[in-house]
Amino acid sequence: MTEPEAHGDRNGAAGDNEAPRRGSPVVRASLLAYLLLIVYASWYPFTGWRSNGLPLLSFMNLVKQRYWTGFDVMVNVVGYVPLGILLALAMYPLVRGVWAALLAAILGFLVSGTMEAVQNFLPSRVPSNLDLLTNAAGAFIGACIGPLLARGLLDQGRLYRIRKRWFAPHASQGLVLLALWPLAQIYPQSFLFGHGQVLPIISGWLSTWFEEDIDLIAMLRPGPAMSVEQFWLSETIITACGMTGAALTLLCLLRRGAPRYTLMLLMLAAALVMKTLASSLLFRPDNAFVWVTPGAEGGFLIGLIMLAGLAFAPQLAQRRLAVVTLVLSLIVVNTIPANPYFTLTLQGWVQGKFLNFNGAAQFLSLLWPFFALWFLLLPSHKLNRN
Repeated sequence: MTEPEAHGDRNGAAGDNEAPRRGSPVVRASLLAYLLLIVYASWYPFTGWRSNGLPLLSFMNLVKQRYWTGFDVMVNVVGYVPLGILLALAMYPLVRGVWAALLAAILGFLVSGTMEAVQNFLPSRVPSNLDLLTNAAGAFIGACIGPLLARGLLDQGRLYRIRKRWFAPHASQGLVLLALWPLAQIYPQSFLFGHGQVLPIISGWLSTWFEEDIDLIAMLRPGPAMSVEQFWLSETIITACGMTGAALTLLCLLRRGAPRYTLMLLMLAAALVMKTLASSLLFRPDNAFVWVTPGAEGGFLIGLIMLAGLAFAPQLAQRRLAVVTLVLSLIVVNTIPANPYFTLTLQGWVQGKFLNFNGAAQFLSLLWPFFALWFLLLPSHKLNRN
């Protein structure tokens, strides 16, 4: 072995043992996504903004809260644990160990304080010192856990090696996006995988603004009411295109040696399990499979057939077809009226303690396809030919 080769081997071995000089894009993208969810859940429903005349930080006192439940405390603590973990991991390797835990805990406290302070301007929300303390406690717990996980997850862990072996270099933001897709199924939707139904929301805003009934869907689709068969056909298209677009987004991020069918089926299974659990929890256990309709079944079968043929297509073709199917799903889901059967089912939906949680779930359901299109159309993406 020549001297340069030996020198290169020594550098390579040393490089394997050294911590990476750059942080993890996946962790930082996950942190951004989680912060957005916290903001949406904390300030939902974003209406009626006004000042209540109280000092901005009046909730920061030692007065004991009169109304609280163990459920509220548990949710507040658990909800901020991932934030503390992600904050500590996002600072790695620049800040590590005790300093990372301390800084992550302080940042978590500041995030919680900001969420509570802004609630002073929302009539439907009440800032609380108990919420601040429990959120900060959750962030502190996560901040202590994060540094312990950093090296195993980001330097030398099995997940890190799988990420390098199975996924393309540009896949970081896409992995976070795909991890959120099963969670987007939590919010009740008129159609299976029918995300991005924004026109009813915009219609409501316009109706409030102009103080008259405005229905954008009716304007885009004048004429007689849709028949049952037309609803079924629409749901078939929405289901097939929604699942195909999401699965193709995953497939175009994979290297050639990755287990494509296994990963794709696991993602679809996670979405269906989440949908079933959410339907059972938000409605009643006997409504766990209320989403299983003839249109959904037909669309799911068509989507599986399409994905079976496209699993090993060129990445450029997969990405373009993902854009086409997501756009088609958005067009159809925003141009058909509300399903009468689904509207009847919603009457049994009691949000109760899950109001904030459902606000974050609605955020995912509405905006997931738009985030996916943004990611798929990024000009910085390069085809992975490995």
